[in-house]
Amino acid sequence: MDYAEQAANIFGESDSEEENNNNYSNNDEEEQDKERKQQSSSSSPGSSSSSSSGGSSSASSSASSSASSRSSSQVEEEENADNHGEVRSSSYNNNKYDDNHDGNSHYYENYEEVEEEKDLFGSDNEDYVKTPANSPHPVPVLPPIRNTINHTRGGVGRVRWQNDRGPGLLPRPGPYPQRQNYGYGQKFFNAPRDERFVSELKLNKSEETLARKAIAFQEPCELTCYSRAEGGDVFFDDRSLRLFKRLITEDIGSDLNDGFDTFIPKKDLGSLGFGDLLATIRNRNIPLQNMHFVTYRNNLNKILATAYVRHEPWEMGVHKRNGVVYLDVHKLPERPQSELERRRCYWGYCFETLATEDPRRADGTGISHVDANVEYCSVIKTKLGAHRILMGAEMDCCDSTDDGRRFYVELKTSRELDYHTEERFEREKLLKFWIQSFLAGVPYIVIGFRDDGGRLVRTERLRTKDITHRVKMKNYWQGGVCLAFADEVLCWLYGTVKENEDYTLQFAHPFNRLELLQAQSCPDVITEHVQQL
Repeated sequence: MDYAEQAANIFGESDSEEENNNNYSNNDEEEQDKERKQQSSSSSPGSSSSSSSGGSSSASSSASSSASSRSSSQVEEEENADNHGEVRSSSYNNNKYDDNHDGNSHYYENYEEVEEEKDLFGSDNEDYVKTPANSPHPVPVLPPIRNTINHTRGGVGRVRWQNDRGPGLLPRPGPYPQRQNYGYGQKFFNAPRDERFVSELKLNKSEETLARKAIAFQEPCELTCYSRAEGGDVFFDDRSLRLFKRLITEDIGSDLNDGFDTFIPKKDLGSLGFGDLLATIRNRNIPLQNMHFVTYRNNLNKILATAYVRHEPWEMGVHKRNGVVYLDVHKLPERPQSELERRRCYWGYCFETLATEDPRRADGTGISHVDANVEYCSVIKTKLGAHRILMGAEMDCCDSTDDGRRFYVELKTSRELDYHTEERFEREKLLKFWIQSFLAGVPYIVIGFRDDGGRLVRTERLRTKDITHRVKMKNYWQGGVCLAFADEVLCWLYGTVKENEDYTLQFAHPFNRLELLQAQSCPDVITEHVQQL
């Protein structure tokens, strides 16, 4: 086979490959391919006859073959470009065409079958046309729901039978009696309120919540004082103030029972004692326009200690006049004391006598006359949070610095500590000692420890500001919590009471809230004090 025939075969295969790649070519392109085939077929016999001729015929045949080879190479490059650089054989293209042809025929057959299907909701569907508009079946009715949870229990509009089934076989005879001791325990206290009830403050805030509040407390400042002498006479001076004996250690081993037979207990003056404080305020002309509370320190001791001590009841009178709330001391009734209890009470007064200077005992005579009614009271102003407070505080004795500055000393007694009683002492007694001294600005506390028989064993001096550090390391209580709790109580109290109204603030069983009750009258000493201002 010569070059011309090879070129003819190449052109034929390339044309078939182009048709297979394009699948369906245009009619113009097919005619051009046919003309190209005819030209190639006609050139083949001419080339064979002229093969034996001269150099001119051979040159022309070589030129034609080279042109045909260039054209075939261009066709192959175009095919490779259309196939993304893949060279495919003619047999592969033929099989591809056959597969496409079969797929298309199958697609058209399915399309004809879809057209032959009927519309289920069309007018030609007899089953759909004959469907009745109303169903012959009745509409189902659901049974009534029986409410077993009873959400409306205790709500408004409660009916007796929730499911409309009527009463049971045995109708209820009436309201059942209250079960014994149900709802009256420490956790559930649903007792009927006192008819005098006005408001309450629930003690539901935790220690962590109160500890996050930083309540400022102003350093106490003494304004004036008064003294109560033997016989009950009141003087607006410091004649009853005693001086602390620094050599108290010399009395270690003394019997605190000495003088018990001649002891004069303290009398309950009631509101008259509060009248002495108000008289001192008037005598010194202390202005009360900017004051929020006037009280004895004892009432503030109760409020601050309630932050941790939740088992001791107390109450106080609350009376608001001219924007000032007067807190009167109320003493709860107590059971009769035994002989031992009265002796233990006397041991405290006896230690106060031993720890102070007394000119009558300068000659070495023992304690023979102790009168608990003789007292010295300091009138102090301070500020707790936003509340300005004017209070009276009884002072045991005083001492002086080297430069002559006077300061007060608190005297206390306690049973000698051991391994079992030390924790309770620091949890309860030190808490009360700290509150009492901190509120009045007393810097030192001297404690006399005694045995069970009343003999003085040892003494210890504490700095008031060191007590909080001592118990804070053991996580017993925090002074800031007491101040935060008192601030909340005073805010609630001052915002609740009304002008010229009388109340009673109490903390009683079950010890989970403070209750404010309506009072019937105001003490005469407060009424007279307001009139004399």
